[in-house]
Amino acid sequence: MNYHILTLFPEMVLDGLNTSIIGRAVDKGLLSIEAVNIRDYTKEKHGHVDDAPYGGGAGMVMQAAPVCDAYEDLCRKIGKRPRVLYMTPQGRVFNQKIAEELSSEEDLVFLCGHYEGIDERALERIVTDYLSIGDYVLTGGELPAMVMIDCISRLVPGVLNNDDSAEIESFHDNLLEYPQYTRPEVYEGMRVPEVLLSGHHKNIETWRRQQSIKRTLERRPDLLAEANLTKREQQYLEELRREQKKELAISEEL
Repeated sequence: MNYHILTLFPEMVLDGLNTSIIGRAVDKGLLSIEAVNIRDYTKEKHGHVDDAPYGGGAGMVMQAAPVCDAYEDLCRKIGKRPRVLYMTPQGRVFNQKIAEELSSEEDLVFLCGHYEGIDERALERIVTDYLSIGDYVLTGGELPAMVMIDCISRLVPGVLNNDDSAEIESFHDNLLEYPQYTRPEVYEGMRVPEVLLSGHHKNIETWRRQQSIKRTLERRPDLLAEANLTKREQQYLEELRREQKKELAISEEL
């Protein structure tokens, strides 16, 4: 997987991504991360890449030419026109399904805006996907790009030491991950669930699935509409829902 980040702050993204699991994957040659400095493509003698917006308004807007020239130069270098993801709160909200789709790409370009955004003509020329990490506004697209790259990279074969990890973490089958425990067995009077100490792998797997279902119902019930459940798991979910209704009814009576 090759990431190309068009940004005004290359040090920010490179310092953040060349560490921990992602940094080790880069060292192994499983990933490559390139930060392209958009400022290198301005023709303005003082190095400016922004100007006041037509029609008035607060702030400055990044100019189209440096952005487009940076992308076109990248395309010439790699011999293709890769998918361009623009980081914007106006885009689709990034999720695990989108990450899985993007992980199949060989090259991805992340376009990071700044100031009040980028001249619309640049976006029309080069952007293929508008993506957001949430309904809030940040000072630039670098942090969202780093979040997405981290998430996508975990799905690239070999990046995680345990290749099964990406399959069993949160949002697998549209369920949240089950609770995790490690030593000691007792901490501040709280014990590790006995089933996890039993060594009975089938029982442990059943417990973990049930805990995932229960946690999803409690914290993200919206995910359950598309959860991949067996008939028995669906019955377990209905039992949990009935218990929830009973508890709610009791609390309303008090």
